[in-house]
Amino acid sequence: MEEKVYKTMGGAGALNIVIGVVALVVGVAAGTLLIISGSKLIAHRSKLMF
Repeated sequence: MEEKVYKTMGGAGALNIVIGVVALVVGVAAGTLLIISGSKLIAHRSKLMF
């Protein structure tokens, strides 16, 4: 019985690590894209009309 619990806990831990890494990568990519788009807006702010 204890072996099954340890295997389940190991699988859950590995899954948490994988999900954490994926979330980190997505967050960094989204942040980079936001910075790039913001810098383009600032660079061309004289062309913007409201």
